[in-house]
Parts: sequence; structure tokens; C-alpha cells
Amino acid sequence: MTAGLDAAARANEILRTEAGSGVHGLAIAGVSDHDENGVFIEPAEHVMGLAGPLDHYTWRDRPEGHRSQAGDRECTLYSLRKFLRLAVAGNPNLLLVLYAPKKSVFRSTPLGDELRALGPAFLSQQAARRTVGYLDGQVAMLLGRGRQKDMPKRPELVAAHGYDTKFASHALRLGLQGLEMTEHARLTLPMPTEQRERVLAVKSGAVLDLDAVLAEIAAVRDRIEALLDAGTTPLPAEPDTDRISAWSVEAHLRHWAATAPRGDRR
Repeated sequence: MTAGLDAAARANEILRTEAGSGVHGLAIAGVSDHDENGVFIEPAEHVMGLAGPLDHYTWRDRPEGHRSQAGDRECTLYSLRKFLRLAVAGNPNLLLVLYAPKKSVFRSTPLGDELRALGPAFLSQQAARRTVGYLDGQVAMLLGRGRQKDMPKRPELVAAHGYDTKFASHALRLGLQGLEMTEHARLTLPMPTEQRERVLAVKSGAVLDLDAVLAEIAAVRDRIEALLDAGTTPLPAEPDTDRISAWSVEAHLRHWAATAPRGDRR
């Protein structure tokens, strides 16, 4: 099944971009791994037939359950249907696929180009609040609180800097990107220079005062919440699901028509 999923995902891929620290401009040479996310269109028999859905496929250099090391590669390809569900819900990791700069786009078919052009239709107040939720999750893991209390910290970072700087930098990065989204209805990748340098300072352990980092994260979070609560944001309340859904139906039909065996084409 794994081999079949691998072949189906790769053969029907329409878009693949850099993900993780690389697309944000936050990769540290000799430390960071290399992540990619992409989208494929399920063959018709997996959508309308009895073959069963193909949600996603992941390949990685290291076995599942083993932490990635510097230079390790990991790629996850999502079916278009699953990708759209997650992106419409505001998953900040998958929104990156739509806003990655050209140098970080490793594959894009005409349908992939059309999907990226739909990027603004996914940005919404709902997505901004989802980003805040992800921020809160990173802070919870950093502090060992709530449901995240058992999430293991990286002992080497705690030993070197007094706290898990990766959790902290993720939280700050999510806050700054959520604020840009809320204030300007856009997502800039890689991050603007000043913001990128600040997040890198936290990530590299150059900021030793955890309380100061937490205060900075809280201030950004509060600003996002204040704008959303006051309604003073250019973001619509919800994503344009009608437009996205209509495109998805057409994209599936066009892809199936183009990839059907010659004798089956009408």
C-alpha cells in the first residue's frame, strides 16, 4: 500500500514547495533540516470509486519517531481535498505552500499555479485565530503546561540556553506572521528582515531572558486579539469557500481528463 500511495502521490503531484525554517528564512546552517510540503490530486477511483481515499504521503530520511538531524529531508504530499480542508481551516503550516517565494517552489503545474493564485481566498479572521491557537500550543510546550505538559523539550537547547529556544522562536514567528495577516491581509515569505533577525536571535539562543521573550510573544498575541475583537482588520470573517470549492471541482475534472488512459478519454 505504501509503495502504491507513493507512486500515486508523485504521479499526480501538482505543487510542492519548501516548508519549515527554510521557507521562513530561519534556517541555520549545520543545524536545520529540510522540509517540503506538496499537493497531489487523487486518482478518480479513490474519490468516486471503491479504492479508498489517499489523504497524504510522507517520506523522510529517518524512521518515524526519530528526530530529524541537520540536513535531513522530509516531504509530505497532501491530497488536494485534504490540503484544502486544512488550509481553509487556517492551518498556518499549509498556508505557506500558497505564499512560498518562487525560489522555494520546487514543482508547480498549471493547476498548482492556479492554486497558489487562490492564496488570498484562504486568509481570514478564522485563519488568524487559528494561528494564535498554534502560538499558544508552542508556548504550552515551552512551559510544560496543559495538554502539552508531557511534550519533551530538546534537552540540548535547555542545557545551552536555559529554555527550548525552538519552541520559543516558533511561538514568536507565529505571532509576527499572524499580526501581519491581521493588519495587512497578507503573508510575506521569507519573513521581513527585521522580524526574521529577531526570531533568529531567539532561535539561536542569543536572547537569554525567557521572561522577555514570553512578554514579547504575549504583546504580539494581544495585538492580534485586539484587532480581531475590534473588527479593525482587512481580513474577511471567513475564507472564500465557494470560490475555493468551485475551483477544486474543476481542477479534479481537468486533471482526470488529462491523465486518463488514451482509450478512456472523451
